[in-house]
Amino acid sequence: MKKLLVIEVAGLGFEFAANNGLRALARLPLQPLHPVFPALTCTAQATLRTGLPPSDHGMVANGFYDPILRKTFFWEQSAALVSGPRIWQDFRARGGTVGMAFFQQSLGEQTDILLSPAPVHTHGGSMIMECASQPPDLYKRLSRSVGRPFRLHRYWGPLASTASSDWIAAAVAKLLTSPDAPDLCFAYLPGLDYDLQRFGPAHPKSVRALAQVSKELTMLFSTARANGYETVAFGDYAITPISNGAVFPNRALRDSGLFATRNIKGMHYPDFHNSRAFALVDHQIATINCSDHASITLAKNTLINLKGVGQILDREAQTALGVAHLRAGDLLLVAEPGAWFAYPWWIAPREAPDYAAHVDIHNKPGYDPCELFFGKTPLSVSLDTAKVRGTHGRIGPGLETACFSTLPLKPESLAELSREIKDWLQ
Repeated sequence: MKKLLVIEVAGLGFEFAANNGLRALARLPLQPLHPVFPALTCTAQATLRTGLPPSDHGMVANGFYDPILRKTFFWEQSAALVSGPRIWQDFRARGGTVGMAFFQQSLGEQTDILLSPAPVHTHGGSMIMECASQPPDLYKRLSRSVGRPFRLHRYWGPLASTASSDWIAAAVAKLLTSPDAPDLCFAYLPGLDYDLQRFGPAHPKSVRALAQVSKELTMLFSTARANGYETVAFGDYAITPISNGAVFPNRALRDSGLFATRNIKGMHYPDFHNSRAFALVDHQIATINCSDHASITLAKNTLINLKGVGQILDREAQTALGVAHLRAGDLLLVAEPGAWFAYPWWIAPREAPDYAAHVDIHNKPGYDPCELFFGKTPLSVSLDTAKVRGTHGRIGPGLETACFSTLPLKPESLAELSREIKDWLQ
């Protein structure tokens, strides 16, 4: 049975890697890879697993709005959110085993081995850090082998760092040498992404993060080779410096009377039941969800002149780009180069909802990179969008990601990489 390790490295842009001497394995040339649009984590992982565009697999972004529940969802983990057959389906049917470590939307996935963060939120508001695993004792076994448990605060929040991917890389290396090692193993290394967002790709701290991830990759390639595996590593998106600042589509929609809020003790919470239009933001894209056709026109007229908005894609334009799906919203905004979309709808700090100053990836109707910075009070995160120096989501020249492999693969895009892996497994 063929054996293959596939490693996704968050934020591994081709130019960034090439200009800063990525040292995974010197004998393997870096290849540029066109990312899927939008260039986001969940979108990339869904395309890798299926070979399909977002219009088919449904993961247009890291979050989505449910018009039935009238509720936003971000970083949900159900594998059922990703539509389409998996590229390993035939391989597994022939007896090959498949493992997945730290991929989003992996709970309930069609794999033999699984490892994913799955904290338990207690009734009292605290959190029990735990990882879901298959077999059920896998996480405890790997924690003992690595010498420590996985630390969630290193995975996201102000303390997030390459320590998260250090643990994942060590655990995957242990898994590859274990009796139940999968024949095909997918691993996600998030550690490079954090400082790239905090400081931008030109900052020395981002370059140091690349050096650390390079060590992780070197170790994984070596372990894979020693255990009979071929290896493919690739970046899911390229992070670019922020030069035009944050864009606030919800403020514009609120000012125009389209976005409604509830005043709760002076704090303004979103009212999706009575809003005619609102933005679900995700880095450099934002889905605009409207209550009726007239609201679509009003929202477009409101946002078309908003500084920092590069494109407003209607359903027809979404179809041309392969992102037409109910989760893409009635309109899809794309930021100008150097700009990104922030979720706040308030201006006065006293109007901010209680979760704004905390790490809360599920309640916020949008991705919030400010959670990477400490706030002014203990246990809080920053509300200052000007601190964020790197972003992603757009595609185009100069935004290619890096790919390198022990296999003679020549993909030009992430979708092609997925199909070439599927063909190799035959």
